[in-house]
Amino acid sequence: MRLRTSSTEMRELLIAWIFISLAFSFAIGSDNLLLSMVVSLSTIGPAFIFHELAHKVVAQRYGCWAEFRMSLQMLLFAVVIAYLSGMVFAAPGAVMISGQVTRDQNGKISVSGAMTNLLMVGLFASIAILSSNPLLYQIGRFGALINAWIAAFNMIPFGPLDGKKVLAWDKSAYVATVLLAVGAVFGTGLL
Repeated sequence: MRLRTSSTEMRELLIAWIFISLAFSFAIGSDNLLLSMVVSLSTIGPAFIFHELAHKVVAQRYGCWAEFRMSLQMLLFAVVIAYLSGMVFAAPGAVMISGQVTRDQNGKISVSGAMTNLLMVGLFASIAILSSNPLLYQIGRFGALINAWIAAFNMIPFGPLDGKKVLAWDKSAYVATVLLAVGAVFGTGLL
């Protein structure tokens, strides 16, 4: 299957990646903003991009049009709040989907983001565990932690978050995903 995309989507993904990385750079609170930006671009970027692309790929597999659209207002809000408070509240945008989907398909589209983040927890944790380089350790540890948090946060069954759609589709899949995500959050704290 060929991934269908557009120049608008690619531009908006890149802008969102930069803005969300900048917000997290401020939240990391390091004296070295450049180093914080490198860590954020290497961790937040892939966590966010692959989460959204997972939704897109599964939706397109079901014959839907699916493209990411950023929310510039929310990206600016995230950067300003992170700069002023050191905390990140981020809703960078979402994959817009058009087409007929069943509840089963919608649940699978929705859970794909969290499952992708959980796979990335393992990848980043491996980098942290196997690396003797302090920068790679920090990237691995932070990458594992942020992916675990994104998976857990998105499983909250509220509003537009993925958890609401996953719960409506399959309660067992919802509980299993939540348990994996919460376990990953606690597990990454041990790195």
